[in-house]
Amino acid sequence: MKGSIKITPKVVEQVISEVAGKDTLKIVKALKGKKNISEFKLAHDIAEEINTTRNMLYRLYNANLVSFTRKKDKTKGWYIYYWTFNTPRVKDLVGTLKKKRLDMLRERLDREKASHFYACLSRCIRLDFEQATDFGYKCPECGKLLNQEDNTDIIINLEKEIGKIKNSG
Repeated sequence: MKGSIKITPKVVEQVISEVAGKDTLKIVKALKGKKNISEFKLAHDIAEEINTTRNMLYRLYNANLVSFTRKKDKTKGWYIYYWTFNTPRVKDLVGTLKKKRLDMLRERLDREKASHFYACLSRCIRLDFEQATDFGYKCPECGKLLNQEDNTDIIINLEKEIGKIKNSG
């Protein structure tokens, strides 16, 4: 992998959406450039119930994208959590997700090169040789005859995708 990874707002959005869910983007936006924001203030700022807000915060926390401190409310006796966005973590996650995607694509490429695949004309399902044999070369969905598929284009596209990821910053 070449060069350093440029962390654009779009990259930040993609990483957060992938690891914590697209709905958490509004919390990240509300936390941006601030520290120790109360979960109640966050819930108010993003116009969500406190339980929904906490669920989003926990998903971000599980990905190590936010940290918190807690303070005891002297009058009510319960804890209030104050949250901060962990900006440097995004860069770590970009690398991790890129590596995971590359591994997944390489695995798929190996599988495509190592097997023959079969599909019916309706494209209900795609089976490898062993599965096609198990079903007597008949589609388990529609009953039509399975034909061997030419997966050359799939292999070429996977190789291109792998190349793009390897050459990206």
